[in-house]
Parts: sequence; structure tokens; C-alpha cells
Amino acid sequence: MKKQQGFTLIELMIVVAIIGVLSAIAVPAYQNYVAKSETASAVGTLRGLLTNIDMYQQEHAGTFPPNSEAGLTAIGASEKMNQLGEITLTPDTAASGAGSVEFEFVAGALEAVKAKVKYVKSTSGWICQQLNVPEDARANSCSAAYSK
Repeated sequence: MKKQQGFTLIELMIVVAIIGVLSAIAVPAYQNYVAKSETASAVGTLRGLLTNIDMYQQEHAGTFPPNSEAGLTAIGASEKMNQLGEITLTPDTAASGAGSVEFEFVAGALEAVKAKVKYVKSTSGWICQQLNVPEDARANSCSAAYSK
């Protein structure tokens, strides 16, 4: 009787096929997970600034911080405080005390689709909006969709 000394070609092909099927399922799931975590990071970064913006408005007669490096510094932020994107402040000139803070992705999985996360302050409070964020990458804590 002859002793088997290795794997047959069929056995190796079966293993390669199994690895191929698993990677075909795992890679897209991982990419979706990365995109969703990047969106959550953007939401978290902006949420950390909302209280600072409210405090700024209390100290400056209800005015929204200006869209400048000085405005960001005044609320304890910088334009590139998160490596995935840039933060901008946009005061609303039509409504006193209203405005928005926006996170635009410049790196990561959502850069290609030009995704943005935005918090808009109105008289009723802060409203979270997501622009160009794919459905499977949307943050659950930011449910309102943004459309121009």
C-alpha cells in the first residue's frame, strides 16, 4: 500500500475556491464597515463642537462663529482636527444666530463620492444632515437626509 505524501490537485482547488467565496463576501462587508465607521467619526467630531458653538453664541450676543480659522479656533477646533476631512463654519446671514458646521471628506473611503456630514442650527436646535453618503454608510445617529 502506497502512503499519501501531500494534497491532491482537487483538494487544493477546493481550498482555493472556498477562500475565493469567503473573500468575495468578506471584502465588501469590510469596505462597508470602514465607510460607516468614517461617517460615525465625522458625526462624532461635529457633535463635539456643537456645545462649543452654543457657548460661543452665548458669549457673543447670539452670533454664529465666523467662517475662518479664527472662528474655528474660538470654538476650540481646527480645520483639520480629523484626518478624514475638513471642517467649515457657515453663518446664515438671513437668520440671526443660525448657521451650519460641515465636515467634508478629503480622505478615506468616502472621499471619492464627495460625502459631507452637516449640522444646521435653526430656531428649533441642531439638525444632522448627510450629503452623498451611501445608504449603507450612513450614521444611525444622523438620520435626516440632506438634499440641495
